[in-house]
Amino acid sequence: MSGRVLITGASGFIGYHLIEAAQKAGLEVHAAVRPSSDVSHLAPLAPVFVYPDYRSTDALRSFLEKGQYQYIIHSAGATRAKDSATYNLINAEYTRRLAEAACQISQPLERFVFVSSLAALGPLSYAEKQPITENTPPMPVTDYGKSKLLAEHYLAEIKGLRTSIIRPTAVYGPREKDVFILFKTLNSGIDAYIGRGAQRFSFVYVKDLADATVKAALHNSTANHAFNVSDGGAYNRYELAEIFNAWSGKKPVRIHIPLGLMKIVATTLEVCYTFSKNTPVINREKLKELTAQNWFCSIDAAQSQLGYQPKYDLKRGLLETLTWYKENQWL
Repeated sequence: MSGRVLITGASGFIGYHLIEAAQKAGLEVHAAVRPSSDVSHLAPLAPVFVYPDYRSTDALRSFLEKGQYQYIIHSAGATRAKDSATYNLINAEYTRRLAEAACQISQPLERFVFVSSLAALGPLSYAEKQPITENTPPMPVTDYGKSKLLAEHYLAEIKGLRTSIIRPTAVYGPREKDVFILFKTLNSGIDAYIGRGAQRFSFVYVKDLADATVKAALHNSTANHAFNVSDGGAYNRYELAEIFNAWSGKKPVRIHIPLGLMKIVATTLEVCYTFSKNTPVINREKLKELTAQNWFCSIDAAQSQLGYQPKYDLKRGLLETLTWYKENQWL
């Protein structure tokens, strides 16, 4: 396989693995980053660094004309923001501009892959026996999920664009920082949960996600598709901690924090961050995702159409991840 791919959000956790997977597939990678981004960890991969300006469709058109890309994997986006307007601008409007610009250049684009999120569809009730599928009516519960769904709608309106939408569930792996907070908490001796209700989760190891995403880019089809991506498993709320405990040999104290108390904590943190450019890790939006009953999704479409076969279940993926954290002195 040969060709040139633009990967946006390349300096992020998922971006590193997308670059690695694309290069293994034989693609020349141009890594889109901000001028201020730390890209030192990407040095061994040696991609071509580029700096698109998402504020202008005209600027993006000139940028893409110069780049002459056959594929675009758009993984840049905001996972934390202070309001829905910011989510919509970064996750939806910037996506629309990039896709529209890609349709206006001389180089025909083979495929535009948008890394969305299972949050665009939203969770199910615990009593629901069937998993979330690509045809599940979307009911996102957060502004983040709504912004990803809006971006999907924008892409569907652009004529002549070959699009693949990837909807990963919770992603973990080396260099990930949000799930890592749970590991730090467990490592400190606390195994904390919000409420006592039953929950069903799905996860995907970042290398499997990168593999599925690159497969979608190279998918030989003229149709547009959406694919939910996980490792195919359904996990109860305690399994992640149990795998960590077996690996570490520790026996943290299990506690259940009332949801009402966590809402107070989240609200207080948001107030404290009022004048900060950052958003707290625990906020009211995040609580909606963390306390949802059922995030189990089907990967039948990705398996049958892309030939996606996850190599990592939660245990194998976590053991590799935790070993990386320990070797790199994160834990």
